[in-house]
Amino acid sequence: MEKLFTRDTQAIFWNNNRSAIQRMLDYDYVIGRETPSVAAIVAPTSSNKFDKFFWGGDEIMVPLYKSTIEAAKEHPNADVLLNFASFRTAYNVTMEALDIPNQFRVIMVTAEGIPERLARTMNQAARDAGVTVIGPATVGAIAPGAFKIANIGGTIENIIKSKLHRAGSAGLVTRSGGLFNELCNIIAINADGIAEGVAIGGDRFVGSVFIDNMLRMEKNPDVKYMILLGEVGGTEEYKVIEAVKSGKITKPVIAWCIGTIAKHFSSGVQFGHAGASANAERETAEAKNKAMAEAGIHVPESFNDLPRVIHEVYTKLYNEGVILEIEEPEIHEIPKIRKAKNFICTISDDRGEEATYAGFPISSVATPDTGKGIGDVISLLWFKKVYPKWATEFIETVVKTVADHGPAVSGAHNAKVTARAGKSVVESLVTGLLTIGPRFGGAIDGAAKYFKYAHDNNMTPAEFLAYMKKEGVPIPGIGHRIKSLRNPDLRVEGLKKFAAENFPATPLLDYALTVEQLTTSKKDNLILNVDGTIGILMVDMWRALGYEEEEIEEFIESGTLNAFFILGRSIGFIGHVLDEKRLAMPMYRHPMDDILYDVKKAEEIK
Repeated sequence: MEKLFTRDTQAIFWNNNRSAIQRMLDYDYVIGRETPSVAAIVAPTSSNKFDKFFWGGDEIMVPLYKSTIEAAKEHPNADVLLNFASFRTAYNVTMEALDIPNQFRVIMVTAEGIPERLARTMNQAARDAGVTVIGPATVGAIAPGAFKIANIGGTIENIIKSKLHRAGSAGLVTRSGGLFNELCNIIAINADGIAEGVAIGGDRFVGSVFIDNMLRMEKNPDVKYMILLGEVGGTEEYKVIEAVKSGKITKPVIAWCIGTIAKHFSSGVQFGHAGASANAERETAEAKNKAMAEAGIHVPESFNDLPRVIHEVYTKLYNEGVILEIEEPEIHEIPKIRKAKNFICTISDDRGEEATYAGFPISSVATPDTGKGIGDVISLLWFKKVYPKWATEFIETVVKTVADHGPAVSGAHNAKVTARAGKSVVESLVTGLLTIGPRFGGAIDGAAKYFKYAHDNNMTPAEFLAYMKKEGVPIPGIGHRIKSLRNPDLRVEGLKKFAAENFPATPLLDYALTVEQLTTSKKDNLILNVDGTIGILMVDMWRALGYEEEEIEEFIESGTLNAFFILGRSIGFIGHVLDEKRLAMPMYRHPMDDILYDVKKAEEIK
């Protein structure tokens, strides 16, 4: 791995830290990335499917998932995990991510104070898996002009001043996040910025140490020299010294260990980080600075002398032609005032030259010469997919099949009565539609739900009937008032014939027909009716189209199947309303002799 991040790098963000995510997306916009760096968010306690964030002056939706496994499945190209879990949870989150094969290349852990035993276990597991862990206790890393983690670099204004919006020439490795930002500013003033930077974290046991990152930077052609900011405590700087001596690192290295003031204290002193404490003479900042200087590393006389050394090394490399002039890229400005949108639309767009259905101009599906029908329009607007011809023709068959069932059914009756009261087509249609539910039209949803459940759980027909009896629910989609085995419903026969000739497979229908054999053995009108056939074949259609079982169950629960009945039956309801208007029928009053009156005198309460 020569480069830690590129402009195509995407991350899964664990914990919905909105401010940190927004800073990443603002950075993406400023540097002109084509795709957001945050592909998904893991928010275990959220019931939302997405969250909105600004993308410049506009907004985008970032999907939310309950688990890292689920997010990784949906976003296989997101190879960075940004673990913003608390120190109580961060270990488990990281270990779960490491168990996902071939997913994550880099994991950043921001939490401080993970127990050292767990930190060592986590870091070793990552090394065994070939995964680079940044942290714990870190603000992250950045590849200027490509990708940045969360809050590293600070505000957009500070990022631009520190030349972090585009790649420079230095590779920077520090422990401290605060000093990382300060050094970026120093490098921008005295050189041309950094090409890659990592704050490895302040805890005593971190995943990737100085040498890991510097050996990678040695291979990165954009990095021309390296800057290491170590600190009192630990011995990781000596690994860098050995790499320089052995020739593993050949690029110029500038280094300084902070904490030289510790020698003025009579006893050991603990600085800010958990690892910033010397337990032996060679762990002191003074000893490490001396050893680095003896190895040929550029070591300033003090931290205040660091800018001068950076400028000298940079100037030398520039004069030698190792570092070239950098062309400043265009910077996209973030609007000062941004307003969140109140509505979201993902199915159609009326901006531009022509309105579109799921990205397709209306003219491309509307007229007969396009070869498209109403089934194609439904597949675009309801499912945001282009269905194959057999599927769109099945949808159209369903709509035609349920368009009407005569004037006596509750919906048509309501629509006719309302029309005769002088109401408009819209008002009359609505009164008909309001009768659609569990007792009228809802059997399509129910049939899909219960037959799918039984089939998914490998129930025999007898077990399915016993289950429904125990639930106290009549089997939706089974039974007809008039039709029977001897007098079959030709609508059902037509649907079954279409499926047999056009569907790739009909496993749920095949199962339902075995259930029908059992129910009709009890009574011959307990047949699979038209509602049941439609609901069951819809599940078979979606399975054949490649939908996940969770998506199909969501369609069922959201009432999508019922929507086909609503759409089709609206055609019939409107027909009945127009029929009443055309016939100029008078106000309807129900005949009294068709009403059972059972009215007793009210009891008087004293």
